Amino acid sequence: MRSLYSSQATWMHGVPAWIKLALLSVCGTILVLVERPAYLIAACVLTLLVFASLGAPAWRSVRMLVGVVIAGGLIVLFHWMLGTTPQGVASALRLGCAATLALMLTLTTRFEDLLSVLEAVMRPLQRLGVPTERVALALGLMLRFAENFHVQWHRLDDAYRARTGRGGGLRLLAPMTIRTLQTADRVADALAARLGR
Repeated sequence: MRSLYSSQATWMHGVPAWIKLALLSVCGTILVLVERPAYLIAACVLTLLVFASLGAPAWRSVRMLVGVVIAGGLIVLFHWMLGTTPQGVASALRLGCAATLALMLTLTTRFEDLLSVLEAVMRPLQRLGVPTERVALALGLMLRFAENFHVQWHRLDDAYRARTGRGGGLRLLAPMTIRTLQTADRVADALAARLGR
């Protein structure tokens, strides 16, 4: 499966995966607790500045945030129709910050490092009989499939746009489903060969 991870080194690549995951968790919690739009705007500006500091890998991936911007606009529009525009703006800003932070984590952290952190965090659960290695692998695969889904969707959309001059939209659902199932089948075969089952 193709990953969104960037092999071009940035300053954030040198930060250990556990620190980035911890910061992501803390920042996500703070975003939920903060109510004032002014503070959320400041958080978005700071997040975008950090994102821009990653250089070329960030600029190559900035189009991935377009969907987040559209979703945020729809959230604001929905709340405007309900007469709760400030709440909608706050929700859209939270979404934008969280998505950008998650994208930075994905761009600068290898899948293997994320898996190692998940295994370490869940290790105490082994005393309760929880198969932590399998749970960590399942979580890691979920993250990787989310990345792969996003990448494959954009590749299909680019191919459709090159042929027709416009985006594919919902027309891409059928080929996207087929590709996802094919990828899942290949991963299942690889796991069966690796585990001997």
